[in-house]
Amino acid sequence: MEMHQIRYFIGVSRTLNFTRAAEECNVSQPSLTRAIKLLEEELGGQLFRRERKLSHLTDLGQRMLPLMQQCYDTALGVRTLATAMKKGEIASLKIALSRTVGLELLIPFLSELMRAMNGLELKFLRGSTDEVAEIMKQGDADLALAGSPSASWDRLDARPLFTERYALLVNMGHRLADHEAFDIDELRQERLLSRTYCEQVEPLAAQLRGLGIPMTSGHEVSSERDLICLLEGNMGVAIAPRSTMLTPALKRLAIDKLELERTVYLYAVAGRPRSAAATLLMKQLQAADWQRMLN
Repeated sequence: MEMHQIRYFIGVSRTLNFTRAAEECNVSQPSLTRAIKLLEEELGGQLFRRERKLSHLTDLGQRMLPLMQQCYDTALGVRTLATAMKKGEIASLKIALSRTVGLELLIPFLSELMRAMNGLELKFLRGSTDEVAEIMKQGDADLALAGSPSASWDRLDARPLFTERYALLVNMGHRLADHEAFDIDELRQERLLSRTYCEQVEPLAAQLRGLGIPMTSGHEVSSERDLICLLEGNMGVAIAPRSTMLTPALKRLAIDKLELERTVYLYAVAGRPRSAAATLLMKQLQAADWQRMLN
């Protein structure tokens, strides 16, 4: 199995058209077709079902695609790293984060990455989950961390990192601060700080309405910074993911009767070349023990 065969296979999988894939791979169509045929013979089955100008992946092709993509990305990352080390050049790394994912989650990994790649320049972009997906689609970021966007894109490679429940955040001077758990029925007595930028704001509102708890008495905030400021001023309580960063003035309580959680994904774009820094950071994030880190 040769790398050019893998590249041609990925090209046809993306375009579902042998002619267009050959143009993108800068190779003649007969050469591409011959390479795919040799690959099929080596794997023992057809990878594509050819229907005139449009082709479809077979079951074997669908199973092979993520493995081939991983193989190609790894080889490309190794080559990029070797070239960068040889030239003494390390490119920048652009990371998009949804407004509900704290940068502090990445600090241990970024610190290690900076030690390994002296001179690496980082750029961070923020937005809603849907805005983060659009940032990735436009090629303005190499990697992203966010929840699930409302619209799917077949080239957006989503890899789950961790799933977490939501908790109640209160000021240490709050009447509930000496509790370890919180009965959600008591929320009727509290001023709720509503995180309008959270991807789970509608599911949360629906659950509270189902429990007979209105969300009309409270404050609306549009950033985590504003949320922390209001909590530190003891101006309300908030329901937020457990990974939300706390200051010494705040406490996190488990919530009874609330079934709400979210999954944070690591996003990349399939078929798009990745820098050595992006490849290494992906490996770090996927290998991390997130449950231990978040507890």
